[in-house]
Amino acid sequence: MTKESGRLALLLSGRGSNLGAFLRAQHSGELEGSVEVVISNRPEAAGLKIAQDAGITTEVVDHTLYASREAFDQVLAQKIDEFKPDVIVLAGFMRILTAGFVDRFRGKLINIHPSLLPKYRGLNTHQRALDAGEREGGATVHFVTADLDEGPGILQTPVSIEDGDTAATLASRVLPFEHRLYPYAANLVLTGQVSLGERSALWHGETLPPGGKLWRPS
Repeated sequence: MTKESGRLALLLSGRGSNLGAFLRAQHSGELEGSVEVVISNRPEAAGLKIAQDAGITTEVVDHTLYASREAFDQVLAQKIDEFKPDVIVLAGFMRILTAGFVDRFRGKLINIHPSLLPKYRGLNTHQRALDAGEREGGATVHFVTADLDEGPGILQTPVSIEDGDTAATLASRVLPFEHRLYPYAANLVLTGQVSLGERSALWHGETLPPGGKLWRPS
C-alpha cells in the first residue's frame, strides 16, 4: 500500500456484491488502501458476513431504532468518525442521507449509479434507457451531494444495449463493469488524483464533465 492513510468505510444494506469487488481489488493491489469497517443499517444484511469472514470490523446502525432520519444519520456519522476513513463508499446502501450528513463528509462520500449520468437519475434506470431507445447503458461513480444522484461524476463506463435486451439482462451485463469501475474510481479519490471542487469533480485539478471521465476497462 502506497498511501498510509488509505482507509475506506463501506456502507451497505444487502448482499455485499460491491464489497466483494473492493476486497478483490484490495488483495490484487489495485486499491491502494484497505477496507477498515463495513457498516449496515440492516442487521440481517448478507454483506456483514462477507466482511466478518474477511476479518473486517462490522457495525450495525439499525435505522428502524431511530425516530427520524436526522437522528439515524447523526449516530451513523459518529460511528464512521471512529474509524477516520479517507473515503466512504456507498455500496448498495439503501438510505437517502440528509444534507447535514452529506456536508459533514463532503468530498469523501461516493456512490455508484446504474446509468450514464446525468441521464436516468433515480430508479428503474435500465428500463428507462431501453424505453428511450438508447444504444448504451452503463454505470457512473460520482461524489454524493444533497441532491439524489446529482453529485459530480468521477468515472463512467458504457455498456452496449443488445437486441432483445430486457432490464434484467442489461442489468446482469452492467454489473460486472460496475464491480471493476467502482474500486478503480474509489482509488482515484483515495490517492488524491480526483477531488471534489465547488461544482464539479477535478482530475489532477482539471474540471471533469458532469458525468465524469469515460472509462473503458482493458
